Amino acid sequence: MSKHQDETRAAYDGVVDLYASMFAGQLETRPFARNMIGTFAELVRATGNRRVADVGCGPGHLTAMLHDLGLDAFGLDLSPAMVAHARRAQPALRFDEARMEALPIEDGALGGVLAHYSMIHTPPDELPALLAEQARVLAPGGLLLVSLFGTEGPEPVRFDHKVTPAYSWPVDRFAELLAGAGLVTFARLLHDPASERGFLDTHVLARRP
Repeated sequence: MSKHQDETRAAYDGVVDLYASMFAGQLETRPFARNMIGTFAELVRATGNRRVADVGCGPGHLTAMLHDLGLDAFGLDLSPAMVAHARRAQPALRFDEARMEALPIEDGALGGVLAHYSMIHTPPDELPALLAEQARVLAPGGLLLVSLFGTEGPEPVRFDHKVTPAYSWPVDRFAELLAGAGLVTFARLLHDPASERGFLDTHVLARRP
């Protein structure tokens, strides 16, 4: 495990209760993100393969949302404390500790992968391999929904996230990385900045051909 993963795991282990209290009901006031997840779920259901991984699931609230939207959803997270919290909060669902770069999932098994602001801590030079791993576990026609911070500049921007350092991305550059992983981007939603940093909330839907 690389140094940044060790640091990210330790940082999130230390803020579990605060993070859960801040974000468990967050989508109630974020209609764009909520509806993108709903669209993702609808499209996954249409593939006939309802098995979905919520990677970087945190306290498990979005895993539960996916389940409520008719998907066979399970959650994976780097932080053992987050996984323990998710298991307590959602005892009917499955949660496991795992790295996004090495998913414990067989090739082509999933109808969908949700990565809701869970790739933001990955350094730019490591992101292509991480995206290739998401593509590996998707069945043909399977979908990936990534939410991230967007920037209008030409390069990704490193910034001091409240938990641990993170990166914002130009959406065109991010789409190029998805293409390099063998995925086809077919929908993008960018909307008003969510913070004083001015980054755009960005949601990108891609499909494995």
